[in-house]
Amino acid sequence: MKNMLNFKEHSKEELMQILNLALDMKKNPEKYSKVLEGKKLYTLFEKTSTRTFLSFTTGITELGGTYYNQLWKDSNFVLGEPVSELRYVGRNVDIIMARLIKNETVELFGANTTVPFINGCDSTYHPCQILADALTLLEKFGTLNVKFLYIGAKNNVFNSLVEFFSKMEMGTLYGLTPLVNDTAVEADFYEKAKATGYYVELNPAMSMEEAKSYVKDMDVLYTDTWVDMEFFNNPAYAEQKEKTLKMMMPYQINDEFLEGSKAIVLHDMPMHVGFEISQEVVDKNLEHILDQAENRRHAEKAVMATLLGKGEIL
Repeated sequence: MKNMLNFKEHSKEELMQILNLALDMKKNPEKYSKVLEGKKLYTLFEKTSTRTFLSFTTGITELGGTYYNQLWKDSNFVLGEPVSELRYVGRNVDIIMARLIKNETVELFGANTTVPFINGCDSTYHPCQILADALTLLEKFGTLNVKFLYIGAKNNVFNSLVEFFSKMEMGTLYGLTPLVNDTAVEADFYEKAKATGYYVELNPAMSMEEAKSYVKDMDVLYTDTWVDMEFFNNPAYAEQKEKTLKMMMPYQINDEFLEGSKAIVLHDMPMHVGFEISQEVVDKNLEHILDQAENRRHAEKAVMATLLGKGEIL
């Protein structure tokens, strides 16, 4: 039994198989409408979500299964011993997806689950988002062999991008990351990725003119919120938020920054328009961004089917 905590358990061939299945599921949904008939998904949310909840619950339904949703605060995970609670859940359902705050909790669940477990997002990784991003690349370019520039914070999304590109050995991920969040990756995580040649870490002290020269050579620009969504409207975080936004505003993806570039712009949402991305750029790239968001559903359908032993293309 495999889980999807990150990409460590999966070879590049297995990940490509998931992506090819996702493409076929999107093109031919009727073929897969009963592939998970009778299967039950339990979703658990410690963090808020729109895309993760909607994509997993509609996804399992489209495959013929059912779902049961619970908020962490309404569960006995808050009160009880987590391993026994997890094993009880596993006696009632076939697969579990949890969106949790700490990577340590995800690792604990992954080590103790009795049914396949999917990390719906934690402080360190966001694997299902990156599978949706990769699916979007395949749709728009026909390949993963693209020049891909991420601009923003070193966070869970970025970590999974780094892990994915270095695992797949296709394309090149460039990271321009002046802001570093505490994501608790291994000490040599980025160095190992750089050694593959598929991840290039750009110097955040470079001039904006030099940064723009990279932009002109890219196929894809990608950004994420600079301030985690749970902190953005938190008064206790207001001072730190102000410092972060002031430092990062020069890196906003806007028309001036994109001058001379033919790159498409992606954002994993939710967007803080006027901060990491301008309204003008959103308007020009909204269909790409919505395709990317929709692809969460299709990528996750392929993940669920694969983990439940139904990963073949029909």
